[in-house]
Amino acid sequence: MVKDSKLIEGVQRRATKLVQATEHWKYENRLAYLRLPRLDMRRVRCDLIDTFKIMNSIYDVRSELFFHLDEGGRRGHEKKLFKKRFKLDVRKYVFSNRVVDRWNQLPEKCIKCSNVNTFKKHISIELEPESYSML
Repeated sequence: MVKDSKLIEGVQRRATKLVQATEHWKYENRLAYLRLPRLDMRRVRCDLIDTFKIMNSIYDVRSELFFHLDEGGRRGHEKKLFKKRFKLDVRKYVFSNRVVDRWNQLPEKCIKCSNVNTFKKHISIELEPESYSML
């Protein structure tokens, strides 16, 4: 999977060099100039959007198949998810497990959005500083 990510990132790296004003810039600077997120941040954003859709029954699937609400009474929003612990890597990186930490870190204003487009705007603001953290 890391190998595939590097290959895809390489395509984005080459494509950003096609913009005339930026061909000699560092990759991170080209991304910031073009307002493009790194691939890993794009994946995080997509995971969070899918989680929002599952948790709000926008997708026609039962959320219990993917997630369990955390009943520990911890601080934060009311839709905190419980993260299962696995010893083997096979299940550690599955969607329903890898998204839990990011979902639980979101502020309540993101979780309580009334529709997907509003949620996308909120998480873009939340994730933007991380997208360009390499600068």
